[in-house]
Amino acid sequence: MTNVGDNGMDSPFADGIDCAKLEESTTSNQHKGGVIMKGTTMGIDIAKNVFEVYVEDESGAVVERKRLSRKKLLPWFANRVPALVGMEACGGAHYWARELEQRGHTVRLIAPQYVKPWVQTNKSDAVDARAICRAVQEPGMRFVGIASEAAQAVQALHRVRSRLRDNRTALVNQIRGILLEYGVAIPQGVAAVRKALPLLLADERWSPLIRQFLMEQQAELRHWDTRIEAVTAHIKRESATQPICHRLEQVRGIGPLSASALWLKLAGGSYQNGRHVAAALGLVPKHTGTGGKVRLGGISKRGDRYLRQLLIHGARAVVAQLGEKQDGLSCWLRRLVARRGMNKAVVALANKNARVAFAIMQGGQTYDVMKVCRLA
Repeated sequence: MTNVGDNGMDSPFADGIDCAKLEESTTSNQHKGGVIMKGTTMGIDIAKNVFEVYVEDESGAVVERKRLSRKKLLPWFANRVPALVGMEACGGAHYWARELEQRGHTVRLIAPQYVKPWVQTNKSDAVDARAICRAVQEPGMRFVGIASEAAQAVQALHRVRSRLRDNRTALVNQIRGILLEYGVAIPQGVAAVRKALPLLLADERWSPLIRQFLMEQQAELRHWDTRIEAVTAHIKRESATQPICHRLEQVRGIGPLSASALWLKLAGGSYQNGRHVAAALGLVPKHTGTGGKVRLGGISKRGDRYLRQLLIHGARAVVAQLGEKQDGLSCWLRRLVARRGMNKAVVALANKNARVAFAIMQGGQTYDVMKVCRLA
């Protein structure tokens, strides 16, 4: 039994860390041209309690259709001959993939949007299982990398941090909106609200009710700040235990959070080259074409939104602090800002950092600004 997997670009993490990571799954048995498995192929439509299984032989004939409960799924697969198993990359998929691989099966995770073309007639669990079985055999199919349990644990911290930041942002917007009704306009940003609240509390014009409201909102803001700092510190401690993260942090524009997220994204050698990484993160122009004409637009914003945000914020900090630095990278960025503007220079550096991170992780290289400058 052999398998062949395509190493093309992926396209997904809605909120990077929150959604499936589209990555090319590569093994020693794969090459360009798709998955070729001589033997049984299975498609599983996973859910919370009921699992639909569709089985085909190597000729494409239906062997079996089965509906299994959660308790019966693993025992059923344990008694089956090892086969190629396809699943949609959704909630719980990485857990089931690890469990089935421990039982000798070859598991491939597929993004739901790549399964949809194989759904015939009306949608149901059984129809989805059949579509997954057909899609996993498609030459050139793009697969999602299977995350380890340790990687998922760190990824959970990133998700919690993202959710806490959203909560804090909602609180700040509410404070600004309510105070605007009283003629107080606070600039955007957490720092502006954090600075304004003590000054407002010192003002004697507020009624006891509004003063109590401001004090409670200030306490809640401090609560979210404390929670975010605690989770961020935990991520940094986990990042410090990974030697690859130390090497990634040497790149200008990549800090502990970005290094940790890149490690989670790129671990396992799921991409063919650095250009595919940048494209998978949505850091390349979106293009449309017809009649032989291709039009380039803004960045595609595909893939892991959370990681793309970290890379762009890191790049923006680098560009904002260029000053009169005379190293090659700074000179290249100044020329780019003058020629194309601030925002495009920031995205260009984020794109470059994504490709450099791939070279560091997959090639075992260390960051060398002179090599980056020669490429620039």
